[in-house]
Amino acid sequence: MPSTAHRARHRAVAVLALLAGAAALALPSQPVARAAPAGGQAKAEAQWIDRATVVWKGAQRADARLEFGEPGHPAGRIRLTPGTLTPAERAAYPHLAGYPAFTVDPRDRALAATALRQRLTATQRTPDGPHTTGVQIPGVLDDLYGTRARHAALGPVFHHGVPTLSVWAPTARTVALELAGRRVPMHRDEATGVWSARGDRHWTGKPYRYLVTVWAPDAGRTVTNAVTDPYATALTTDSARSLVVDLADPELAPKGWAQLRKPAPVPLRRARIQELHIRDFSIADPTSRHPGQYLAFADTGSAGMRHLRALAAAGTTHVHLLPAFDFASVPERRADQQRPDCDLSALPADSERQQECVARTADRDGYNWGYDPLHYTVPEGSYASDPDGTARTVEFRRMVQGLNGIGLRTVMDVVYNHTAASGQDDPHSVLDRIVPGYYHRLLDDGTVATSTCCAGTAPEHTMMGRLVVDSVVTWARQYKVDGFRFDLMGHHPKANILAVRKALDALTPARDGVDGKSIVLYGEGWNFGEAADDARFVQATQRNMAGTGIATFSDRARDAVRGGSPFDADPRVQGFASGLFIDPNSSPANGNPDAQRARLLHYQDLIKLGLTGNLADYTFTDTTGRRVKGSQIDYNGAPAGYAAAPGDALAYADAHDNETLYDALAYKLPQATSPADRARTQVVALATAALSQGPALSQAGTDLLRSKSLDRNSFNSGDWFNALHWTCTDGTRDGNGFGRGLPPAADNKDKWPYAEPLLADPALRPDCATRTAASAAYRDLLRIHAAEPAFGLSTAAAVQSALSFPLSGPDETPGVLTMRLADLVVVFNATPRRQTQTVPALAGRPYTLHPRQAHGADRITATAAYDRASGTFTVPPRTVAVFRRS
Repeated sequence: MPSTAHRARHRAVAVLALLAGAAALALPSQPVARAAPAGGQAKAEAQWIDRATVVWKGAQRADARLEFGEPGHPAGRIRLTPGTLTPAERAAYPHLAGYPAFTVDPRDRALAATALRQRLTATQRTPDGPHTTGVQIPGVLDDLYGTRARHAALGPVFHHGVPTLSVWAPTARTVALELAGRRVPMHRDEATGVWSARGDRHWTGKPYRYLVTVWAPDAGRTVTNAVTDPYATALTTDSARSLVVDLADPELAPKGWAQLRKPAPVPLRRARIQELHIRDFSIADPTSRHPGQYLAFADTGSAGMRHLRALAAAGTTHVHLLPAFDFASVPERRADQQRPDCDLSALPADSERQQECVARTADRDGYNWGYDPLHYTVPEGSYASDPDGTARTVEFRRMVQGLNGIGLRTVMDVVYNHTAASGQDDPHSVLDRIVPGYYHRLLDDGTVATSTCCAGTAPEHTMMGRLVVDSVVTWARQYKVDGFRFDLMGHHPKANILAVRKALDALTPARDGVDGKSIVLYGEGWNFGEAADDARFVQATQRNMAGTGIATFSDRARDAVRGGSPFDADPRVQGFASGLFIDPNSSPANGNPDAQRARLLHYQDLIKLGLTGNLADYTFTDTTGRRVKGSQIDYNGAPAGYAAAPGDALAYADAHDNETLYDALAYKLPQATSPADRARTQVVALATAALSQGPALSQAGTDLLRSKSLDRNSFNSGDWFNALHWTCTDGTRDGNGFGRGLPPAADNKDKWPYAEPLLADPALRPDCATRTAASAAYRDLLRIHAAEPAFGLSTAAAVQSALSFPLSGPDETPGVLTMRLADLVVVFNATPRRQTQTVPALAGRPYTLHPRQAHGADRITATAAYDRASGTFTVPPRTVAVFRRS
């Protein structure tokens, strides 16, 4: 899809999430306008929800009918009489409960299959004249075909080397197979609506498309679409054709694939995850032999792989790959990818010219985050050495091998909540050109919902929900993927995500080659848009997923650590790690000292809750002195605590959305703060996630103080702003990336007045030694987490028993948190001063600084001390110190 659509995604999601109090990951500014139908029927306000019932918004309670046939020449009528929804129908369609319902005359119900393959309208005569509207049909399609089609074979399926190709197209008049330039007839199964063609061994490797002749309501005519297979397992370049490929073919298995030994699985609650974009990882790494490709993860001696190996040795368990399925926004051939034609490195650090030059080629370069799905179950071709054919399959598998080989399991970022396009005119529309009006979520007037940014899918519909499950299982079985992160998971029904979990749990090493129960699941449980507040189904949101073992990103501690929210007009709003009250900057948005102190103490309560795993029922004393549960702590008007057990909430201080942690701190800390102090602050911020109960995630390069030159939404900002620089040379902008010019105007121009003086200040660019020291200090924290079982408690009761905040209350030190966890005491000192924390109950008990820090990389942290007689812990400025009972 056009890159502007994905930019719109981040604007739309942010606004809607803000209104819903969700504080989502995405960015500002304006909502996306609802897309009107491209042509044909102006509205579709009638919804045929099952073979017996039609719901019609705006209709009168009088007899009505459905008419089907060619425009102006109706071939038949289906009579409707006023009726009511059954309890089951009300439960299935809660958003329709207030609209007039009609019962389909039993004598006409047999006409449904015929009517659904033609132009269909709802008509009613009223005192004001005829009232006619289009008809939404997903419900009746599920009723007639979905139950029987949910287990039908789809896509290319091989039996003894012979392929059968199948596609679900119940409304199509005809479907033919275009195979290697010739036309092959397909057979329709009347019970399931599936069309199939059985081939022979010579079909293997051949390109194909389906020729689907179908009535398209948005086009207002019958169309014949040449369309790729939504169940494709391989593609030609730029997704022009599907390929007849058997993923079980030994020729597609790299050496050692069948015997691949994975790192030992860890429970999700103990996962420490590194979020990584495939191109970012290696495109600027001079030591990689395959820059920007899957195969970069097979370059075991590259600087990037050496760094990942060091993180794995310290306790990182998973690498989370940003979208690696086939997406629409990048030309797959390198020869077709444009590049900026400027000498970017010669321009000033605060110049507008870099972003101008990058923007000129942004929509035709090799870069995009990839949140614009085209084919859900094929690897993206631009990351392969050759996008045409099966190299992408082999090389994706080699990537998994490479990561597994250095001790890291692999997570895929999957985006089933929207597609790159819908309708009949866009070549990036696949699903909607096979079954128009089915796979996408339609609003009450028949337009496609776009609250996710783009054409939103409807996993509540049987066959879209099935596609999600089938796709995930394919990645798990055929590519040995170890986890999945669901983009905008709150737009999925909870039942759909639980169905994914059930299907994965059924995979066994003996039968499937993988242990499905070891596969982790987590996602964005934001609550917004047309599905918000369970309007259409029980959503997979933060609150609803509690207790399922499937984690949701927790924004509570993230905002408290950084300060403010992703939507602040003034990016200098401070938080716990960025100096609020204890090291104030000059922004009036922070309020007076009293307001700052009060907000900081509330932030400390949110961080405490985050350290518990964001447990709803965890009881502690807050900073006002009240005894409260986590669910009683306020977060923008919502309960802060929502988790039922450790593992329900995923902690993080930064991710690909919004400014990197270094950039956020660049805005928020006083400008005079030295790079060394900025680095120490960054480690403190990372520690609030790394030392929490439950899973934690950090963005790749954050341990090395990664900057995107203050870009808050770098999805289309090219390699210049995004590339990771594993090696470092002092005096250049290839270190952490800070000062590569003003960030792109499209999403950042309103922040330029704040950004310019920072980018122009060379003192804000850390030297190589500072980067190295920050990363080493972070790895020491990971080692502590990995070594201490108390950081992986399995139940809320265990957390309540083992974890406490002994100094919490009205006398709590602003900017300092003290956590007692079994035999450990952890002091988070975010202040610029050395701090003492006296816990009288521990007087006389022996504690020493944890060996990983006493003999670790950071010699300042090594000066932390404990006085046994008084139970006093002394911690240096901007330091997290872990003490262990000796």
